[in-house]
Amino acid sequence: MYHSVGDCSDDPYRITVTPERLGRQLAWLRRRGLRGVPVAELLAARARGGGQDLIGLTFDDGYADFVTHALPLLRRWGCRATVFVLPGRLGGDNAWDPLGPRKPLLTADGIRRVAAEGMEIGSHGLTHVDLTRADDLALKAELVESRALLEELTGVRVDGFCYPYGTVDARVVAAVREAGYAYACAIDPGPLTGVHALPRVHVGQEDTSWRLHLKYRLHRLRRRPVEGL
Repeated sequence: MYHSVGDCSDDPYRITVTPERLGRQLAWLRRRGLRGVPVAELLAARARGGGQDLIGLTFDDGYADFVTHALPLLRRWGCRATVFVLPGRLGGDNAWDPLGPRKPLLTADGIRRVAAEGMEIGSHGLTHVDLTRADDLALKAELVESRALLEELTGVRVDGFCYPYGTVDARVVAAVREAGYAYACAIDPGPLTGVHALPRVHVGQEDTSWRLHLKYRLHRLRRRPVEGL
């Protein structure tokens, strides 16, 4: 689970990695015979009984720096990823982070370029709200309208969803499933773990090769198993 790629000198939420660090992390994966792929590709491979050499890479929020900093590195290391974007904030910024700094988000053209480069586009909702606090009408809009807008924008079916802030409960998981998403990513959903609440590991600027090794091993021990994965 990544977010922004760029300058991390002002990073109160620890959501940013520098391009240099991302490059070293991708190199670490490749040295171990692992390849980063979109989540949909990983799930499809696992359903066929394969995919042991694949790692699902995700980038939340749809920051514009994905195009300038992440894409070239993913190409260099032969990796792809899922980018979860906010079609209700096209060309806006991360106004939901009160401490800042303000970071620009992808425009419609930026999202189309990311899709054209072979990345999977998924929904992060319309506007980045805590869905567990949304009423039924707002919840449906965040799930259904965001998906429809992205499919119109890219011309490609949108199968993946990502819960803003990683917050999730049984009601929201059921709504995501009902909205037609094939899978959804969370962070540590506990008893709700499943294909519509996939656990992920946060990767940040401090994650050197040794820390990545520990996270990779501990993730398999700490997280509840997902049927079929």
